[in-house]
Amino acid sequence: MKQAFIKQLLLRSIVSVCLSTPLPSIAAGLPPFVDGQALPSLAPMLEHSMPAVVNISTSTNIQVNENPLMQDPYFRQFFNVPNQSRQQQKNSLGSGVIIDSNQGLVLTNNHVIDKADKILVTLTDGRQLNAELIGTDPEADIAIIKVPANNLTQLPIADSSQLKVGDFVVAIGNPFGLGQTVTSGIVSALGRSGLGIEGYEDFIQTDASINPGNSGGALVNLRGELIGMNTAILAPTGGNVGIGFAIPTNMIMPIKDVLVKHGVVKRGLLGVTTQDLTPELVNAFNLDNKHGAAISRIENNSPAADAGLEPGDIIVSANGKQVKSSQDIRNIVGLLQIGDHVNIEYFRGNEKKSVVATIGKQALPQLAGEKLHPLLKGTLLTATQKDQVEGVLIEKIQSSSYAWKVGLRPGDIIVSANRYRVNNLEELKKVVDPVNALLINIQRDQEGFFVVLR
Repeated sequence: MKQAFIKQLLLRSIVSVCLSTPLPSIAAGLPPFVDGQALPSLAPMLEHSMPAVVNISTSTNIQVNENPLMQDPYFRQFFNVPNQSRQQQKNSLGSGVIIDSNQGLVLTNNHVIDKADKILVTLTDGRQLNAELIGTDPEADIAIIKVPANNLTQLPIADSSQLKVGDFVVAIGNPFGLGQTVTSGIVSALGRSGLGIEGYEDFIQTDASINPGNSGGALVNLRGELIGMNTAILAPTGGNVGIGFAIPTNMIMPIKDVLVKHGVVKRGLLGVTTQDLTPELVNAFNLDNKHGAAISRIENNSPAADAGLEPGDIIVSANGKQVKSSQDIRNIVGLLQIGDHVNIEYFRGNEKKSVVATIGKQALPQLAGEKLHPLLKGTLLTATQKDQVEGVLIEKIQSSSYAWKVGLRPGDIIVSANRYRVNNLEELKKVVDPVNALLINIQRDQEGFFVVLR
């Protein structure tokens, strides 16, 4: 009886001690090993990749008039008030990828550095380097800048044509100016086009989070190789919804080579207008093949006309690449330069043929000024992109014309008309009324001013 009582007391003492003694702390998270096997981690790959991804900040000087009345060009014109303005600095943030450590070449989006007066690159080790603009291709949204080549890390380039839907990918960039950030996901789709984001589109779609500031950053595979450049998101709610787009390396690298060599991309001309094959067209043409691009128009005296192509031909491949839509033709031809050859396979009826065409020089659309407005008689207008400015170039002007007398000169660029921004002749035509006064904003070298034609 006494022994049983003593045992009960001892047991109560042990339980009391156990409950009152704190347990040793256990770190949260997964253990590094399970059953002797190391858990998978992206950390080793990122240690090598992250130093090649940089932050880019830009500054642009703009003229701001503090007096609201002075912002009205009519008021300034009629009252002959001097333009009293102050300079204001506009800043933006983005990302970039070092693709050549020996030359100091950094890849980014054109929209990240567009019209910037100063480009500053910040490396992961904290160094800040002033960058020089090498060249841009606004239609593909690609730009190359250069920094001093001193102890830089570059990313190896992968063949993006080997990607498959479901491959794991990692996005590295500088979202919202937070600093370098890594997100992961998979390839959601390939060959996305027709989105209206860029002039030339062949996007990799991914659900790896891409946000403002990620533009120009790297999309890498699990080997740490660059497979694309993060460029855009589909954001109906204003934030990331898991639909991001990256330009694939197989589109980037040919453009990069041209930009490094020439500073600009001068695309050639094939001279075809194509449209996607629909079930109705397949039936109408009585086609066995359901993929390709139907030629709807051939330009006179173009490379396509010289090669013997005709409306109704169905292009199925170009330079060995399968053509599934009209966008594919645009992308393939868009990577070619004047004088390059393109081997085209096509169906005429159900007979398969092939032909080699030589890419020619693109003729810029031109317009005699008087066809636009009577007071522009004696001018020749051309759509252009000059000195990073898109607009309508006054290519020629007669010294006896009214336009010359009011101060217009060859080389001037019309960037707005009647207060509407214009990037080409078609946009200019839409905003000009031939029977009313015309207000145009002119860019001349580094200066801008308004002219009223009445």
